[in-house]
Formats: sequence, structure tokens, C-alpha cells
Amino acid sequence: MARPVWTGVLTFGLVTVPVSLYTATQSHDVRFHQLQRGTSDRVRNKRVNERTGKEVDFGEIVKGYPVAEGEYVVVEPDELEQISPGRSRTIDIAGFVDLAEVDPIFFDKTYYLGPKGKEYQKVYALLVESLDHAAKVGLAMFAMRGKEYLTAIRSENGLLELHTMHFADEVRDPRREIDDLPEKVELSTQEIKTAEQLIGMLAVDWDPGEWHDTYEDQVKQLIEDKLAGREIAVSSGPAPEATNVIDLMDALRRSLDSAGKGDAAEATKHSSRSTASSGQDRAPAKTGGKKSTASGGSTSRPAGAAEASELSELTKAGLYKLATELDIPHRSTMNREELQEAVGKARSGRRLKAVS
Repeated sequence: MARPVWTGVLTFGLVTVPVSLYTATQSHDVRFHQLQRGTSDRVRNKRVNERTGKEVDFGEIVKGYPVAEGEYVVVEPDELEQISPGRSRTIDIAGFVDLAEVDPIFFDKTYYLGPKGKEYQKVYALLVESLDHAAKVGLAMFAMRGKEYLTAIRSENGLLELHTMHFADEVRDPRREIDDLPEKVELSTQEIKTAEQLIGMLAVDWDPGEWHDTYEDQVKQLIEDKLAGREIAVSSGPAPEATNVIDLMDALRRSLDSAGKGDAAEATKHSSRSTASSGQDRAPAKTGGKKSTASGGSTSRPAGAAEASELSELTKAGLYKLATELDIPHRSTMNREELQEAVGKARSGRRLKAVS
């Protein structure tokens, strides 16, 4: 089990619960040592006086705040220690806000908050459930490791999470940082509808396990290849060209076609398999020399079952394209299973109308 990085008390109103704080994330970056080329000698960093070139002991180092060229306000370590916020013993929730009101840009690092002992689980569970039902987060100031943090406490998956946050003056104004941001651009209804259709076709269900740090994988593979003495060859394709404003609609249409081609090929492949399997179904079964008494020789599946199987092979993008052709309402809010069910029902309805 992981060791807590902090222990204390979480309070809201007159309710208190002892808690422990745990780091929620970890980095898997590959770490290297610095070596002198051609040797296995480690390269070390030293604290050196830039004027004399001599190494300086750690105890002789103070902090200096620059006020002019070559002029500093000198601050001793113990002076900073005196005004340090120290270590909080409590996380006192000052208020609650709607989670939707907090811009994600303010969130920094995530920690888990757990109850400090089984006897506190009921109070802990009360806060977890109430925050979840209210869809709110608690705001609190909190000091740890000599620094003060603005924090947000929220309920997620049956436990409490603490997020350290940026203060308002730490968030940069994008209008000052980015040149050429659009002020007001005229977009046609067709351009917006086509772009929305493309977004809908490319929509996927969030599964964090499907996303990986490919650069880290390549670094590890590079190390393994060099250990095995294999030749390293890296190739990269040309960078994609920017979309010209004049060609915007053409680029959107081609994107829609490209998103649908993979699903069309998938459906054709499945159709071929279905034809082959129905041919096998029609083949007479062996009966050990006795005459079969079953009526008819075909065991092919009903059209509805075959269609359901065909739809199950399609990706969400392919199902969304069919839903668009069938003009199914609210399709952009559906997940893959809901799209499959809606398309199946719409097709069945059309067949019934055609028969009647």
C-alpha cells in the first residue's frame, strides 16, 4: 500500500473526518544519467561562483531578488522559514460551488483523500455521496511542503479527490498570449453542419486505457535495440499541410468520405462472411444414413438477425453515418449501443412500411 504524503482533518461546517492524502498520478518517463561522450563517466552539476569559478558550499548560499543590474535584495533561508505557511493540520472547506463552473484550466495536480481508519468511513461516505448528488466541489486553502494551495475537493468513483489549483493571476490571458485569434468569422450554415457531422462520426467513448505515450514506448524500444546491437532506423512522413480557407468545404467532405470508407469496407467484409456462412447453413447435414424428417433444408438466419449482426460489426462512426441517412433525432448524444439500436429500429420500421 502507498504511504500518505499528508495526514490531517477534513472539515465542513461542524462535521470533521480524519483523512490521509495520497498521490494520484505517477510519471513513467525514462530517466537518463549524463555521461561524457566516449566514456562511462557521470557528469555532475556543481554550485560554482560565476566570478571566481570556485565551488560554493550549500551552507554559504543565500537567495537574492534582482532589483537592478547586479543589485539584489538578499534574503536568508531562516527569514523565509519564519513566514512559511508551514504544514496545515486541517483542510477546512470554506464553500461549495458547482463543478461545471470551474474551468479545467485551473486544475493542477490530483491527490486521493482517504479516511484515516475504518471508524471514520461513515462520515467519509456521507461527504462522498452528498458531493456526488449535489454535483459540487468544496473549496479550501491548504498548506503543504512550505507552500499554500487553493484546492478543490470533489467526489469521484466512490472516493474523494483533492485537486490543487492555480490562482486567478497565474492563468494567462489568451488574447495577450496568442496572435491572430479570430474575432468574428462568417461561417455558412452548410460549413457548420458538415463540421458537426464529421465530429459526430468521429465521436468515441472515453476509454483512457486506449491511449498510450507512444514516444515513451519508442524510447524504450530504442534502448532495447541498442542493447541488442540492432540498427536504428527512423522514418517520418511529411507534415500535414494547413487547410486553405477556399478548400474548407472540400476538406470537410473528403474527411467525411474518409471516415465512412473504413466502415463501408468493414460492412462489405462482413457481408462476404455472412454469405459464406449462410451457404454452409444450407449444406445438408449428415444423418448417419437415415432419412431426415425436418421440413425444408435451409437453416439461414432471418433478415433481422443478419442485419443486427451486420450492424454489430460497424464502428460508431459508421453507425452515425447510417443514423444521419435515416434522419434519426438526437443521434449526436447517443453512444455506440444506442446508435445500433436506433438504426436497427429505423430500418425495421421502413421495411414494415414498404410491406404494407
